[in-house]
Amino acid sequence: MVVTLDTTTLSGSPRAIAGGEPPRRRSRRNDRSAYIFLLPWFGGMLLTVVPFGISLYLAFTDYNLLTPPTFTGFENIERMISDPKLHQSLAVTFTYTFISVPLSLAAALAVAVLLNKGIRGLSIYRSVFYLPSLLGSSVAVVMLWSAIFGADGIITRFLAFFGVQAGSLIQNPDTALGVLISLQVWTFGAPMVIFLAALRQVPTMYYEAASVDGAGRWRQFRSITLPLISPVIFFNLVLAMIGALQTFTQGYVMSNGSGGPANSTLFYNLYLYQQGFTGFDMGYASAMAWLLLIIIAAFTGINFFAQRYWVHYES
Repeated sequence: MVVTLDTTTLSGSPRAIAGGEPPRRRSRRNDRSAYIFLLPWFGGMLLTVVPFGISLYLAFTDYNLLTPPTFTGFENIERMISDPKLHQSLAVTFTYTFISVPLSLAAALAVAVLLNKGIRGLSIYRSVFYLPSLLGSSVAVVMLWSAIFGADGIITRFLAFFGVQAGSLIQNPDTALGVLISLQVWTFGAPMVIFLAALRQVPTMYYEAASVDGAGRWRQFRSITLPLISPVIFFNLVLAMIGALQTFTQGYVMSNGSGGPANSTLFYNLYLYQQGFTGFDMGYASAMAWLLLIIIAAFTGINFFAQRYWVHYES
């Protein structure tokens, strides 16, 4: 006797055999879920559209907060091109960014590597190193830093002990920016915690195989650790650069809002503040704000373009 089986009844349709829900339908469902979770962000973005539009309009006007804005075309842009103080503020900001960001990330990575060795009291050390990043940009810490590097500060007295009469380092145009850079490097706790989490995810089998092949610690760090944590390095680099380009509090507090001495701590954001809230030149300040946005977007775009040559993602 011949028995025939209905495979459709037993196994379901070919779609069920292939894995249930069609990929296209599953993709649309996942997209809908993502958009639902993004709704609060889209709502917040809509609230910023109007201020963005007003700021863009004011960038082409002469506006002092007291009288209605007067459209002046590209006058503010021409003024920025010929403004030597704006150029000085850009130079200070770029110098601060290109020195403090690599130093702070290097310090964060070095400490993370040391903490990753499995020392006792890891949570305590992690909290101690992370704490400065919570306080680094606060007014109180900047004032404390000013006292440390002032005329009667600890650092000045330490140098005087060795016969170096440095005076107030924050009142010296040659060292004032360096003091702020050291403050930024001191607050490496946030990227350090992220580096430490990334180092914990590196499989130990790679190091074991490299040790068998005779690779030393430096070769292991260069050929295994850095490539595997390169996405995290890229993440910290982008965030640190964006934050450094927007520096304001440190320069404002240490120079009492003047950007001195001799404009050595005149950050771009501080000069923008002086124009908008001291000189009440909101039109020019708006134009400066949009220039800062373009600069940050340009540097971020360069980082995203360059990351394809040194950032390695797992396939």
